[in-house]
Amino acid sequence: MTSPVVGGAAGGPVLEDARIDSIDVLRGFALLGILVMNVQLFAMPDAAYYNPTAYGDLEGANLYVWLGGRLLADQKFMTIFSMLFGAGIVLMTARAEARGDAGRVHYRRMGWLAVIGLLHAHLLWFGDILFLYAVCGMAVYPFRRQSPGRLLAIGAGALAAGSAIFAALQASLPYWPEEALAEVTVGAWQPTREIIDGALTTYRGGWLEQLPVRSASALGFETFMLAIWGGWRAGGLMLIGMALYKLDVFGARRSPRFYGALVAAALVAGVPVEAYGVTLDFRFGWALDWSLLQGRQFNYWPSIAVALGYVGLVMLACRTAALRRATRPFAAVGRTALSNYLLQTLICTTIFYGHGLGLYGSVDRVGQLGIVLGVWAVQLIVSPLWLRRYRFGPAEWAWRALTHGSRPAFRRA
Repeated sequence: MTSPVVGGAAGGPVLEDARIDSIDVLRGFALLGILVMNVQLFAMPDAAYYNPTAYGDLEGANLYVWLGGRLLADQKFMTIFSMLFGAGIVLMTARAEARGDAGRVHYRRMGWLAVIGLLHAHLLWFGDILFLYAVCGMAVYPFRRQSPGRLLAIGAGALAAGSAIFAALQASLPYWPEEALAEVTVGAWQPTREIIDGALTTYRGGWLEQLPVRSASALGFETFMLAIWGGWRAGGLMLIGMALYKLDVFGARRSPRFYGALVAAALVAGVPVEAYGVTLDFRFGWALDWSLLQGRQFNYWPSIAVALGYVGLVMLACRTAALRRATRPFAAVGRTALSNYLLQTLICTTIFYGHGLGLYGSVDRVGQLGIVLGVWAVQLIVSPLWLRRYRFGPAEWAWRALTHGSRPAFRRA
């Protein structure tokens, strides 16, 4: 559940010679990676995303696919997107600030992003993250001129607040009314067969049958989850992204030793801690009183280290002349990331939902990975071809037109 929306100046589209290629490559890499996790929400009852024992086979190859996703993808690519979104706020307002209309353009831009997110969530897929990014983008904008050190401190504080909320909820579990605890357990964590069958019937049905259920789930993300988790997490990471942009981390301008240290931190302080958390989840039988809140802390913080490790790897690739041709398709995906994000929804809902092939709940995790690889291939091939003829992705063009009240040139001359 993430959004790929960094690019284009607040005062108008970023000219091609003004773009930062490494940011485009990193965004494209993250856009593709996020589908590893999102495909689970497209393909299965959403409880299986948080509790893998809630639905589907978890043996053999399916277990290894899930484990790889948990250790290498879960929350990592949302972390990268959030940081890039913060970086984009600093980057995109530079020209508009010189004219004095940066704030007006920024808030209009975020407003239209919120509208796009609401339409995406309620009409297509409840796992949308665009609305969350629009809200957080509005909240963090006033901090954009702070020093890198102050941005890092405030961002870390926001992240700590989100972590503390989960800790407080964990401490309060013994005092929850039995009815409330049972509702969370049966409804969201370990659903009954009846609830699962209801979800299968809904999403294997027509679009109109899905609509009220999808909207209810989307509303939960846009309110409760934003307040206790998403706002703190995404907002804090955006602030950290602003700092990293100012420190030239995303521009591939730091030393190979610096980026190598990020990779080493992921391998030492990221993946092993997460792996230990997973062993505890299985040891405690994925019990709600451990895995729902306390166990998630073993991914909440280490996922940031792993995400920064990915940043290090991508920046090293961007610094390597021999890999320049290999990174170009990722840059094209990154430059059309909003369109590609929405395209992933259209492809996956067509495959899994009843108004398409109706495969919801019938594709195991290995099969889901095969679909992910197929979508990757399509987007890596189509995105460069599209940009040969057009200056923007279709969604990027529409967003710019709505923001500025004018229609930028779409086709290349």
